[in-house]
Amino acid sequence: MTTKRLLVCFGAALSLSLLATQAADKSSTIDASKLPPPSDKKGVTYAGDIKPIFEKSCMKCHGAEKQKGKLRLDSLEAALKGGEDGKVVEPGNSAKSMLVANVSHVGDEDMFMPPPDNKDKIPPLTKDQIGLIRAWIYQGAK
Repeated sequence: MTTKRLLVCFGAALSLSLLATQAADKSSTIDASKLPPPSDKKGVTYAGDIKPIFEKSCMKCHGAEKQKGKLRLDSLEAALKGGEDGKVVEPGNSAKSMLVANVSHVGDEDMFMPPPDNKDKIPPLTKDQIGLIRAWIYQGAK
């Protein structure tokens, strides 16, 4: 009986490990050529440039009151921390940042943000907004 339980536990742990690896692989296989280009704006900051975008498009589901996927975007620290799927921002590398792929609607359709058929009718981010997010991440996500 103990051996059977150990095998079940080992199988579950192996399955979870494979799922985590697949999730990591999805974020690293994004076709960067499909992403909007980064903005040319210099000195992009979370407080001045990015938080207003997040407030408009992301905070209903990723703010203080609600955190889908345990992800909060209502502060710089929270955005950099990430959620249950890990980090969503890779400072210095926007093409490898899950956040950029998701808001660009590139890659896994289940991860598109905001979701295309969301009940609040929040529209997708514009190419300019995504470009600003990319510039912010390239500049170190500060």
